[in-house]
Amino acid sequence: MLDLEVNVAKAEKSLERRQPNAIVRYFRETSGELKKVNWPTRREAINLTAIVLAVTFGMSLIMGFLDLIFSRLFALIFQIGG
Repeated sequence: MLDLEVNVAKAEKSLERRQPNAIVRYFRETSGELKKVNWPTRREAINLTAIVLAVTFGMSLIMGFLDLIFSRLFALIFQIGG
């Protein structure tokens, strides 16, 4: 009976050693996944950033122009109707 209890205790201790807590496991898995990532080169990152900035600037110009047109249109409609 005592041998069984000793074996159970040893099994529980080995199980505890094999399974790190959730936080440690999360960081180990995250680190492993980040090593698999195909990171862009510096030149690619600069080019992609320039594209994003250019598209953002272009869209802001378009949205500003549409806002100007619609605000003048609504002002004209309410000025005539009132």
